[in-house]
Amino acid sequence: MKILYLTPRINDEGGVARVLAIKTSYLIQKWGYEIAIGTQNQGNTNLFFDFNANIQLFDVALPTNRVSLIFAYKKNVQKWILSFQPDVIVVCDNGLKGFLFPLLVATKIPLVFEVHGSKYNEEFRHSSNWVSNFLHSCKYKLRNFGAQKFDRFVALSKESAAEWNNITPIIISNPLVFNSNVSSTNESKIVIFVGRHSHEKGIDRLLSIWKNVHQKHPDWTLEIYGKIDASETYKKAAKQMKIDSSIRFFTPVIDIQNKYANASILVMTSRCEGFPMVLLEAMSCRLPVVAFDCPIGPRSIITNNEDGFLIEDGNSERFASQLNALIEDELLRKKMGIRAQENIQRYTLEIIMEQWNQFFSSIAVQS
Repeated sequence: MKILYLTPRINDEGGVARVLAIKTSYLIQKWGYEIAIGTQNQGNTNLFFDFNANIQLFDVALPTNRVSLIFAYKKNVQKWILSFQPDVIVVCDNGLKGFLFPLLVATKIPLVFEVHGSKYNEEFRHSSNWVSNFLHSCKYKLRNFGAQKFDRFVALSKESAAEWNNITPIIISNPLVFNSNVSSTNESKIVIFVGRHSHEKGIDRLLSIWKNVHQKHPDWTLEIYGKIDASETYKKAAKQMKIDSSIRFFTPVIDIQNKYANASILVMTSRCEGFPMVLLEAMSCRLPVVAFDCPIGPRSIITNNEDGFLIEDGNSERFASQLNALIEDELLRKKMGIRAQENIQRYTLEIIMEQWNQFFSSIAVQS
């Protein structure tokens, strides 16, 4: 079977790139799939993760003008389709051109949208005035309208599926990609956060929480791993809040599994998520987690009070209190960490990829 994936880029350290690298390699090695990936603006160069050498890579340089961009994208995708002749096209692109793909490219090839984030995801903070709210409301409706035009729609969780009106998604979660032989002892005085420096990841919320935690536990350190924004917004904020001595900022690393194993607790303060790989990875390394119950993702993974704490979204005081509880109780950390590692096994690579193979096979039969 031949699958063409379309996504903006695969050369960053994000969850979509990681999952795509793992899934495509498994499909090729286990069942002999032929895979091609189409990206934009040199999005297939200097890859952060290892992609299978048998994958055919396409790329297009898109102009900055939005009208020209759409036409250039449409023209090149049609060329890729003619060249590769896929049996299925999978779109992993939360931009408007991704949602509107069925309207841009006329084809009888089955089209699948694989959603990796909330319908209401915003990478940047926007104004709360009525004009901005109206425009964003229109954008969300347009996303939903476009999503209805795909032949299949794959969501990562029931919570994600519930966001989409008049759509019945197939639910296939992200897979766990770490082996479980690297585990934390939960004894180090390190709290870890993994995520890029963007509004949606809520690092500003984390810094406020950490200021309170640091006052009570000055001997503990917060390690933040993620792509740092050009203006170093959060590094400067930590310094202004006089908590920079207890925080270490790191750029993304390949051996993140060992960083999890060296920590004792993972925190997630995102404003919205998809199906966060960070939680799967950390829990597989025996880390208990504290996360805001944001839309969407954490609720589908964390069993509250068993393998971590789900905090009412935005309740920073409660978040700090539960984080302090884990810091102060090593036995609780270890107990929750063990349950986390056990519970997360429901997302093993073999289980999830069997679902994908059955899904693609069913499309082939019906086409």
